[in-house]
Amino acid sequence: MDKLTPQQRHKTMAAIRGKDTKPEMVVRRGLWRMGFRYRLNHKRLPGHPDLVLTKYRTCIFVNGCFWHGHNVTLPKMNKDEWIIENSACCKIPKTNTEFWVQKIVRNQERDLEVKHKLTAMGWNCITVWECELKPAKREETLKSLAFTLNEIFLNRYRVRAYREQKPQKNIAAEPV
Repeated sequence: MDKLTPQQRHKTMAAIRGKDTKPEMVVRRGLWRMGFRYRLNHKRLPGHPDLVLTKYRTCIFVNGCFWHGHNVTLPKMNKDEWIIENSACCKIPKTNTEFWVQKIVRNQERDLEVKHKLTAMGWNCITVWECELKPAKREETLKSLAFTLNEIFLNRYRVRAYREQKPQKNIAAEPV
C-alpha cells in the first residue's frame, strides 16, 4: 500500500525530470575526467541521446532502472492479475500497476525504436543503467565505458596495412 496520498505521489513523480539526473551527471563527470568530450541531448538525433560523442559516432543513453524496466519481465495476465517478475533494481508498484506496466512497456518500445533509427544512421548506441553507477560498481562501469569507446574509435579509424608487397628479386641467385 502506498504511504502517500495520490496528490503527494503526483507531486513527487512530477518533480522527476529527464535531464541532468544524478546517474547522468556521474557518467558525464567520469567521461570528462577521462578526456572524452561530448554534446548533451543532441536535438537533431532521434531520441535526443543523453550524451553524443561525435568523434566516436556514439550515443550514450543513461537509463533509470525503474523508468525503463531494467531486467523486468513484463507483463503476463492471469485471471485478472498481473504476473510481473521484478528485478533487484526495478520493482513495479503494486498500486496502479496497469498504468505503470503500460508506461514502462511504452518506454522500452520507444528506446528500441530510437536505437534502431540511430543504428540505421550509422551511430553506435550504448546504454548505461542506473544500477551500474552505484558506488560499488561505478569505477568498473566507467572504465568499461571508456574501453568500449576506445574500441569503437580504433575500429572506426583503423589504418589498414598495405599487405600486398611486390616480391623482391634475390640478387645473389642471379647469374652475372
